Amino acid sequence: MPEEPCQCPDCQRFYKEHDRLVREFPTLRQQQELNWAALQSFRTLAGRVLEDLQKQYGYKNNESTLGSNGEFSGEDEMNEELHQALTDLENINAHLFSIEVLMEKIFDVRVPEVVEDKFKELAGELAPDPLNPDRLRLNRLLHQTPDLPDKSSN
Repeated sequence: MPEEPCQCPDCQRFYKEHDRLVREFPTLRQQQELNWAALQSFRTLAGRVLEDLQKQYGYKNNESTLGSNGEFSGEDEMNEELHQALTDLENINAHLFSIEVLMEKIFDVRVPEVVEDKFKELAGELAPDPLNPDRLRLNRLLHQTPDLPDKSSN
């Protein structure tokens, strides 16, 4: 029996957006362009936020120091939290650059019209399916839970 789709507001918003993107961009070429634009906008915004925060806070690549009692003070804890956030943003940007390299390979793919027609045909079937495996897998990622074990292998 398939897993029931999650009904939380985040998942409902994801389902609605997922279906809209499949319906409105039902060809390989349109999906390539859509994903490229989304990747570039994410990379641009994340890079700019990182750059501005580094300038604003005079970001240095050293650790916060402990107070005289061996613990972080409130300000030091804030600095440590900001340091961690900046490190996370640096990692996100590095991952986005890696994804960009992979996406360039996807753009090398060109398919005949018969394949694009198959994309359009199946888009109509996939968009409204709340139990689509890709949708369920992304649903679990939204909730930071690992994929369920494959039941067919038991």
